[in-house]
Amino acid sequence: MPLAPSAIVARVMADGDDVVIEHPNRRKATSKLTRLIVIVLLLASAALVLIVTLGGWSALESARLVQIVFILVDVVLAVFVARWSRGVLPMAAAIAVILGIFAAVAAPAWFSRDNPGFIDPAIPSSVLGLLCVLLIPVQLALIIFAMQGFRQRWNVEVERSRREPAPAPA
Repeated sequence: MPLAPSAIVARVMADGDDVVIEHPNRRKATSKLTRLIVIVLLLASAALVLIVTLGGWSALESARLVQIVFILVDVVLAVFVARWSRGVLPMAAAIAVILGIFAAVAAPAWFSRDNPGFIDPAIPSSVLGLLCVLLIPVQLALIIFAMQGFRQRWNVEVERSRREPAPAPA
């Protein structure tokens, strides 16, 4: 009866040979740069949504909770990406699609509020519309870089004995 892989690792470790698990794709410069760009884009997205939310608080009605959720999700996703979690990258891209659609719908609405008779938000409506327009390319870039990071396979693990020298960074 063949042994399960976990039993083999346990037997190797029981013999006194410590096993080190490495992630070689995380050492690559392109992976590090992609991770940094995704984190910056997630935080920029959260910042833009925060500014629109706070600046238009008096004019927003039922969208306040949704925007707060988007801000929190972007920050949480940035933390997970900083911890090299590859699994959140498709979720970040999917949320960027939704947020990009919301921004594309909201921008004309903010520009149309720049007329007499509307409640004046803390930040002028035309500026909030511009921020929504700026949010669209940020979301597009986030989709592209998140999917690039997903293709880099950050999750690949390689086992080696502690006695073996560590491979040189790529």
